[in-house]
Amino acid sequence: MTNWNQLHGDAFQDKRVLVTGGAGFIGSHLTEALLTLGANVVVIDDLSGGDVANFEPFGPAAGDRFRFIEASILDTDVLADATADCDVVLHQAALGSVPRSVEQPELYTQVNVTGTLNVLEAARNANVPRVVFAASSSAYGDSETLPKIETMPANAKSPYAATKLAGEHLLSAYAGCYDIDTASLRYFNIFGPRQNANSAYAAVIAAFAKALLEGQRPTIFGDGEQSRDFTFVHNAVHANLLAARSTTPIAGRVINVACAQRVTVNHLAKLMAELLGRPELTPIHADERAGDVKHSLADLTVAQDALQYEPIVAFDDGLAATVQWYEQESGQESGQENRKAVK
Repeated sequence: MTNWNQLHGDAFQDKRVLVTGGAGFIGSHLTEALLTLGANVVVIDDLSGGDVANFEPFGPAAGDRFRFIEASILDTDVLADATADCDVVLHQAALGSVPRSVEQPELYTQVNVTGTLNVLEAARNANVPRVVFAASSSAYGDSETLPKIETMPANAKSPYAATKLAGEHLLSAYAGCYDIDTASLRYFNIFGPRQNANSAYAAVIAAFAKALLEGQRPTIFGDGEQSRDFTFVHNAVHANLLAARSTTPIAGRVINVACAQRVTVNHLAKLMAELLGRPELTPIHADERAGDVKHSLADLTVAQDALQYEPIVAFDDGLAATVQWYEQESGQESGQENRKAVK
């Protein structure tokens, strides 16, 4: 779907890049793009949320340009080894899910905050020029102001959001105090192939796909009129690559990564049911979940100015590709044939 060479040329040829959380959903797409661009990629992942199966489409062909280390970012010795001689670190490793963070705030703080500090220390000690951090739009909280602008006051409404906000502050502090450049990319509802649909905390598109493919009505928490700036994963990859190769300091800035388009959850459910040929599977509504925000929409002015970022895959195109992937995966796993094709 995306021609990475056309977008980024030889900017990463023979560069050494560490991707933390690289076996995960976004991390594996980053790893794949970097290998396509000729980089040497080291991945560290404890597989608590990732899966080595995510490497199958591209890992074997990369040969010795790809190294996978199964370990946690809480293991400082392993992290130091992984970071040695790297040109950039793309820090994706984290525990996700707002609801799970409400249940396990201490674990989230340990992994997402202490882990980020460990990554920064490893990069500083290895003289890595730049670290790019996977931040989150959850930092904006439930502010009714739209679109969300990076200069708005932060308002974390969940432990997950608080840990991501802490990570942003750490990156800003390191850029200000040490000889290292950093960037925090605030992701807005990233979706796409390889996103885990089997977790109790699955993101909405993955959860809807799983339900619809099993012939079940998807569950919407709340009235469904909450809106999100759903962003296909290749847009997040593109933003990371732009940040990684920037020739000017980013200096710890926080930068929105999204499509600048609002889609309600009700509309999303309708679209997905139609794409899978199951329009009769209308949603079931349940109570709202603690920590969820009502509306989310990004302003991309800073992303355009700082990174020359523009979305490269539109929501509709990304959703069609994603639904098709889940359908194919479901058919392979169950052995069923003749599933309805994506229209």
